[in-house]
Amino acid sequence: MTPNPRTIAILGGAGKEGSGLALRWGYAGHRVLIGSRSAERAEAAASELNAELATGPISGMTNGAAAAAADLVVLTVPYAAQQETAMEVAAELAGKILVDVTAPLKPPRVSVVQLPEGGSAAVALQERLGDMVTVVAAFQNISAHHLDDLDAEVECDVLVCADDKSAAEAVIALSGQIGLRAWYAGPLCNSIVSEGLTSVLIALNRRYKVPGSGIRITGIDGLEIV
Repeated sequence: MTPNPRTIAILGGAGKEGSGLALRWGYAGHRVLIGSRSAERAEAAASELNAELATGPISGMTNGAAAAAADLVVLTVPYAAQQETAMEVAAELAGKILVDVTAPLKPPRVSVVQLPEGGSAAVALQERLGDMVTVVAAFQNISAHHLDDLDAEVECDVLVCADDKSAAEAVIALSGQIGLRAWYAGPLCNSIVSEGLTSVLIALNRRYKVPGSGIRITGIDGLEIV
């Protein structure tokens, strides 16, 4: 168990990626709040996850209530709902870190890179939210297929992009607590790479018929983030 548990809200936490992260952070001892537009759906998702954990660190509520009660917020909704969801809870996000897991996927061509005008979806979100919220981009390349198996080793590194290095380090620490190796990959604008890489990994999955390909960063193991 982590010695300093946080209260983490996961907006869109009833989905596959969000519920996988919730399960792992809950298992690590953090208080996790599943956020959804439907409180009932969030509560149902939380109940299912708690059944796996045999404890009760996960709760379900509306996105607004979850964002208000948390000290760190994670956004795991589809790209089409990214900005709308964040702006609906902008007041509750003030002064907090918002971890944006969004990859700009546009069905049905999700294996083709389709970045937004200007490049990064995370940068566009930071511009909309303003300086009162610290956006960190992370987890775009982690397959939900691996997250919901607590015994599985996730063979994919996390690229963490942020203009605020202390915020990046907080997300790197949270990654390590759930068995994920994470690296500071530079300022928020660099998230254009991890966002686009998601489509590349989907293309690899389809071509080679695997459920969750990933990436590894080599040559810097054991070094501290500076």
